[in-house]
Amino acid sequence: MSNTFFYIIIGVAGLGLFGIMVWYFLLSRRLSSEDMKYIRELKKDTEGAGFSLDVVYQKLYVFYTKIPFLKRYLAKLRRRLEIINVEDEYLTRKQASEYLSRALLIIIPLTFLIVALTKSNYLLMFILLIFEIFITEIIIEGSVDKLDNKILKQQIDFFAEIRHAYHETNMVEEAIYQVAQNDEKEISLQAQKIYEILISDDPETELEKYYDIAPNSYLKEFAGISYLTKEFGDRTVDGSSLYLKNVNNITEEMQIEILKRDKLNYVFQSLTIIAILPVLFIDAIKNWSISQFSFTSSFYNGKWGFVTQILLLIITAVCFVLVRKVKDNGSIQTITNENPWQRKLYDKPIIKKIVNLFVPKKGTKEYRKIVKLLKDAASKQKMEWLFINRMAMCIAVFFISIFVFNQVHKVAIELVYTDTTTNSSIIGMSQSEEELAKKELESDNFFLDKYRGKKITKEQLRIVLVNSVAYENSTDEEIDEATDRIYTKLQTIDNEYLQWLELILAIAFAYMGYMSPIWLLFFQAKMRQLEMEDEVMQFQTIILMLMKIERVNVEIILEWLERYADIFKEPITRCVNNYESGAWESLEQLKNDTTFPLFIRIVESLQTAVEKIPIIQAFDELDSERDYYQEKRKQSNERLISRKALIGKVIGFAPMVCLFVGYLIVPLVIIGLGSMTGVFSGMQASI
Repeated sequence: MSNTFFYIIIGVAGLGLFGIMVWYFLLSRRLSSEDMKYIRELKKDTEGAGFSLDVVYQKLYVFYTKIPFLKRYLAKLRRRLEIINVEDEYLTRKQASEYLSRALLIIIPLTFLIVALTKSNYLLMFILLIFEIFITEIIIEGSVDKLDNKILKQQIDFFAEIRHAYHETNMVEEAIYQVAQNDEKEISLQAQKIYEILISDDPETELEKYYDIAPNSYLKEFAGISYLTKEFGDRTVDGSSLYLKNVNNITEEMQIEILKRDKLNYVFQSLTIIAILPVLFIDAIKNWSISQFSFTSSFYNGKWGFVTQILLLIITAVCFVLVRKVKDNGSIQTITNENPWQRKLYDKPIIKKIVNLFVPKKGTKEYRKIVKLLKDAASKQKMEWLFINRMAMCIAVFFISIFVFNQVHKVAIELVYTDTTTNSSIIGMSQSEEELAKKELESDNFFLDKYRGKKITKEQLRIVLVNSVAYENSTDEEIDEATDRIYTKLQTIDNEYLQWLELILAIAFAYMGYMSPIWLLFFQAKMRQLEMEDEVMQFQTIILMLMKIERVNVEIILEWLERYADIFKEPITRCVNNYESGAWESLEQLKNDTTFPLFIRIVESLQTAVEKIPIIQAFDELDSERDYYQEKRKQSNERLISRKALIGKVIGFAPMVCLFVGYLIVPLVIIGLGSMTGVFSGMQASI
């Protein structure tokens, strides 16, 4: 890229930013005009102080919906924010526009920085611009996760206010309504929704609908406990309200979860950036190394340097994805896109026929294996969509591999035409030696262009050189040296073409691309297994809340466990479906379907409660040893965070280690040792 073209890009970008600033200034003046002040005065009872900024975000929302690329991110933001802002379209649009605008304020300057740093390397520039898509995902998801954590912290105060209101009214729905009216925070929307459910004609059905859209499991538990208390009434246990005890149990669970998230966020707050940052310095390290050690030019400008760059980019992309998977704590539910590109593609008859050839038949071992993997990884995608992803990755990796191999050959040929450091030693070349090498390169390139791709022997080439003007006054030794050098270059150029071995490698890489979605699901499933103990302890809290409520039986407990289960959801669902056929047998099957000891102990207690003793006696140790289980839960979270932190740090720092070791230190050592060996050999020969 020429400097002139680069300056044009910067100039256009500067004019664009200046235009945006002027537009913002004019809009601000308009919003502060007398007419707008009069309108604000009329609406002062319904609007907050930041109305003008809200208007800007509302207009930006409409603007973003007209831009294809931004429209995708806006829709993704909407799907997540709709869960939090229950049926509040105005607030959803405002927050979606606000978060996307913040992301753009970071991405746009970063784009210019990337262009400035990589203007001489088109491939690296293109790949780094692709990485910006991932960075946008980080910023957007981080903003929504902060909002979800904010709501979780608001729930602590909300439940405290519920306790006071319940003492005054002794009615669940009235206490929730009273607190919802006095609270202008985000949690008040959820409280209002729960109140509407409790007073509806069919609260059980409405509650089931709310379970699907609740921002977190703790609001589900609160809504469920409130419904059961309203239906069956409250009880006094150990001198206090059972409902308030259950609310207190949920509060303790939330406090543990908030501490867990804060620690995870602290550990992973910079790992994602660390994982992706090294690719920005590939060109900087290359230029520094060549400027300080000229003998490394043949590596960095050659095909092996190019291949190393590609490997670094692949490692960075993989580590970036894995770090995000390790950090993911499932903090917020998402409404999956009902019409993704996979579905649109699958709806085409030809594509559908092709995909169905790869999808295993229902009932086969392979089909059951993949279904289990999708459930273990908590993936929302369908079987057909998974195979569309696999086929798309396979095709993309194959053609990208072919393209990269062609680029490798082009880089190798270009090095032959431009490299003047072939005879450079570890001590470098003097100015006169550099000028001589450039003249020699120009002479070599003339013969390379003339005889490239033509069959010529070394003897024929020597005759050509002897009869040429460039070597008319040269000695036989100089002609022999030039013949060997030019003939070697010709052989190198003629051998730089796509070979059958590279085609086999492209097929192998394509197969790895085909398997990569499956491997990612395996990794995600392994990460979720680390949280088994945490989920079982959540089950214990749910049972502790339900076991003292009258008319609660084992089937109701299983339905609640199914509702909040993640890792154990599939076996619990199967148990609930088979419960009416035989309670003991279905629980026995549930016990056989799992291998985690703590969960098996819960199932055995449920079996005891089916036939022998009441539920409150079957789980009496949960109540009597509550403090012990709470402390154990904290230690379990500490171990979980430590293991995730260790895995995350290993993966997050891998690209940086590969950059400095594989792209800087190793080439310097290997090439330096080779150059020193050549120098010592020359010194011994001269002696």
